Amino acid sequence: MPRITPLCPTGHLPHKGGDRIVAISRPNNKRGASGCTQPISPPVGEMSSRTEGGITRRPLAILLTLLATTSLAHAAPSKADVEAQFERWVQTDLWPEAQKSGISEKTFKSAFSGVELDWSLNDLAPPGFPKPKEQKQTQAEFSSPAPYFNDERLKRLAVTGRGFQTQYASTLKKIEKTYGVPGSIVLAIWGRETGFGAAKIPNSGIEVLATKAFMSTRKEMFRTELIAGLHIIDGGDVTATDFKGSSAGALGQPQFMPTSYLKYAVDFDGDGHRNIWTSVPDTLASIANFLVKKGWQRDRGWGYEVTIPDSVSCAQEGPDLGKPIGQWASLGIDRISGKAFASGENDATGMMMVPAGRDGPEFLVTPNFYIIKEYNNSDLYALYIGNLADRIAYGSGAFQSTWGDVGKMLRSDVATMQKALEKKGYDVGGSDGLPGYKTRRSIGQWQEKNGMKPTCYPEAHMIGKLK
Repeated sequence: MPRITPLCPTGHLPHKGGDRIVAISRPNNKRGASGCTQPISPPVGEMSSRTEGGITRRPLAILLTLLATTSLAHAAPSKADVEAQFERWVQTDLWPEAQKSGISEKTFKSAFSGVELDWSLNDLAPPGFPKPKEQKQTQAEFSSPAPYFNDERLKRLAVTGRGFQTQYASTLKKIEKTYGVPGSIVLAIWGRETGFGAAKIPNSGIEVLATKAFMSTRKEMFRTELIAGLHIIDGGDVTATDFKGSSAGALGQPQFMPTSYLKYAVDFDGDGHRNIWTSVPDTLASIANFLVKKGWQRDRGWGYEVTIPDSVSCAQEGPDLGKPIGQWASLGIDRISGKAFASGENDATGMMMVPAGRDGPEFLVTPNFYIIKEYNNSDLYALYIGNLADRIAYGSGAFQSTWGDVGKMLRSDVATMQKALEKKGYDVGGSDGLPGYKTRRSIGQWQEKNGMKPTCYPEAHMIGKLK
């Protein structure tokens, strides 16, 4: 195995995008040493042998036999039934596909040694079980912005990040020269994802991926990731035992899905292995390689917090409405710090970004902001990374403007608004209940068209007006 680089003991795993919170009917007990399982359906209640209403004992006995037979025929499966299906699926369905894709039998047997279904995972739809009921989405990236930018948490991450900036100065300098990505950005992503590598990642990657490939609501996606995971083990970078990931299937310190690992992970410490589990140089360089392969622009930052005058409509937001930063400045948009925009930025493209509409911090961002979003498709995530990177690099603090009392509407209500806007001809980017830039922009355009001051953010009182 590759050498192990000591890690600073701080941080925790964040909520990752992708898994919905669902409720399903499951047995209460887990399989113990005896292998005993509890059926999903309750046992049929006992009936008295006493005759009622003129029914004789013999016909009653026949009736009870028929009822018992019918109940058995329609009984819901138990955990043991599903696990037996899983074992057959591994051998008769998955193994032929893995073998066809080039996985050796030795690797396959090693990877699945001791693997069982993990019933504790979210987003499961076991065969024969009641269909999962989707519940309210509470993922942090799409809720009220203010709690997401917890200042004490950001301060702690920044202090730790500056320590690692010193400790790995030569590695970061080499990464910046090789990839053109600032070390502070790489450190910020590392800190946000796994607390600079200190977060516990106890899950067997194969067990999580196999469980989800067999019985999640997105089986095909996880089947692809599972095959990719087997290729990682087969390639010799990591053993099946050390192939650890999150409950969502993301691997190691940078939290790469297996397909991303195969595309972007690099061996930067020169030991012959791409090791994102215990090697800090490999972890940091792999993050940088991901960003540059997605299109990171060398010698540009992520963006600026600005003040946008009332005369400039917030409905001009979005990556598809970029203008030279000098042109934005000519409209009266200034950095909130009072400093001038960086030299050479006047002719470079910038985009307006107002994640809370007029009721929160406002930004001009560079194309690199949207590259950060490739890591986690959330405006707030990318802003978090940008702010943390600035704290690490420059010792700066929180955004100067405060977040308003926004982000408390139900996703179902936002989706209702989006559907109403779509009927009126606006492009909201889909009625998923998430107020992305197309939704915010459409709200602003609708407000302007109807003689209202544009706020560019969904508010409850708009629902009735939009119908």
